[in-house]
This record gives sequence, C-alpha cells and structure tokens, in this order.
Amino acid sequence: MVVTPIALTDVATALDIGERSHVALVGGGGKTTILHALGGQLHDRFGGRIVLTSTTKMGADQDLGLPVLVGPTTEDIVAASATGPVLVWSRIDGSKAIGVDPARCDEWFEVVDHLVAEADGSRRRPFKAPREYEPVIPSTATLVVHVIGADALGRVIADQCHRPLRVAALAGCRADQRLDPDRAARVMLHERGVMRAVPPQADFTVVITKVDEHTASLTDDLAIEVHRIDPGVRFVAITAHGER
Repeated sequence: MVVTPIALTDVATALDIGERSHVALVGGGGKTTILHALGGQLHDRFGGRIVLTSTTKMGADQDLGLPVLVGPTTEDIVAASATGPVLVWSRIDGSKAIGVDPARCDEWFEVVDHLVAEADGSRRRPFKAPREYEPVIPSTATLVVHVIGADALGRVIADQCHRPLRVAALAGCRADQRLDPDRAARVMLHERGVMRAVPPQADFTVVITKVDEHTASLTDDLAIEVHRIDPGVRFVAITAHGER
C-alpha cells in the first residue's frame, strides 16, 4: 500500500467531516496543530459556531490569536462563537491552560455546530499509550482521531514515546526496542489502549503527521498494518510542515 500524504490545509476534507461534528484528538504529537487547522477549515467550509477546547492540559500560549474563554457559561459560548472559532479552557494556571470536564463538551455540542477537543496529553512526544484514566473522550464524540508523529517510527520506544513502559506492554516488546510499524499499529488498535474509550457511535481514524521522504516507507508500512488489523479504520498521512 502506498499512502499519498496530504497538506495540513486539507485535513478536514480528508477526515470527511460533515456539517456537524464532535472531534476528539488523542495520541501523540500534532494534536494541537490539527485542532487549530480544523477550527479554521471548518469555519471556512461550513461557518456556524465552532468551539476548540481540551479535556486535559495545553500550553496557555497555544491560542494562536483566537478569542479565549476561561470558565464560560454556555450562554457565553453561544455568544462568542457566533462570529468565529473560540478556544475554551476552564482556567489558566501559570503557563498551563487547564481543560474542561468532558461532560461540558457534551453540553456545548448541543448548541454549537462543531466542537474539537484535544482529549489526551503526550508531553510533546510523537507517540504514547494511555494509562487507565486516559484518554478523556467526551461521550458524544462523533469522530476520534488517533495521532502519531512519523518521527516515532523506527526509533527506540524509551527515547521517543510518552509512557514507554505502557507502549512496550501493549506492543509485546521491551521499551529499549524500536517502534516499528507493526508495534505502533498494535498499540493504537489494542483493546486495552485508546479503543476502550472510543464511544460506540464514533468513527475512528489514524492520522500520522510530519511525513517526509525519510519516513514515507515506514508510513506505508504502518497503513498496511493498521488495515491488516482493522480494514475499516481510515488512515490519513500529513506531510511535514503541512506542505505537499
């Protein structure tokens, strides 16, 4: 299988997002970039009310110029999102923005057209496996996107992954071994990993970011392994720097 990477500017189309969506981003590196890209693209494509948020933590400097609401009411969100995407946090603690309770996302999805939530933390590592209490996916999510950075593939698990011992356990190897495409696919689709937290009504897509000429072959192999385990999973690759 040969995967053709897309530009970041095409990610909403590649994910086949329609006129109304509740997207949860989980996994490793690239979630915040995709969060903001989806906010802009969905607004350009559909208009309507769009909320970007997190159910974990983000850097308080990651607003990218968007209007930020801290601890808002539902009425505040309805009013602020009438003119464009808004970023919502529950509070700011120093350099960290603290995310919202997932139940709040479910409430807001009743009054907005698109809600995109960063529902997992990875400490800026390109790959991770969740602990028992992770990821924090709202119950009304319509799409769960599992993100992996291409720079994790072929590298030593202990060096590149968040929660490396958990990654190794789900992959069936040691943390000092390399994360090859087979192991990565096994972790992403493992029943004791992210999959146990995906709501029954939600679609599931694997997105690999930062693909370049050095990781193109590994990306192809990852797509093969993902489809071998579950042929129904959509697979999207995004080029490095978001360019074609």
